[in-house]
Amino acid sequence: MTSAERASHSVSAADSGSAPASPAADDRCPCLSGETYAGCCGKYHSGAQDAPTAEALMRSRYSAFAVGDQPYLLKTWHPSTRPAVLELDRGLQWRRLDIVETSAGGPLDDHGVVRFRAHYRDGAARGIQEETSRFVRANGVWLYVDGE
Repeated sequence: MTSAERASHSVSAADSGSAPASPAADDRCPCLSGETYAGCCGKYHSGAQDAPTAEALMRSRYSAFAVGDQPYLLKTWHPSTRPAVLELDRGLQWRRLDIVETSAGGPLDDHGVVRFRAHYRDGAARGIQEETSRFVRANGVWLYVDGE
């Protein structure tokens, strides 16, 4: 299921409990880069910096799902494919991100592809979302386009 499909099939926050707590600045980043949240995805979520590569944007979007940062997800979604409304499934616990492969998406590229596996729990059930995501850089800023 793609990010867009997962978003459209999810339940509203009001129906599914409270949002996950944002990590403290010195907590481990949810993307499991080995960095602290402040030194990794937190600086993108706060708007202090833009992700410099497609992979960094992928990691920051995964972390945004993990912490329930809906505004960041919409902001980093290309306008041509962005949903009008994004309702996150607060029952999902995002547990681990594995970057499988990247193609282009570097600081000098204008497009990139990142293939990943995102591991989650939904109550007692466990699952893996596998996706190949496409990204473009518009006006110097990386944006998520779509995934399959």
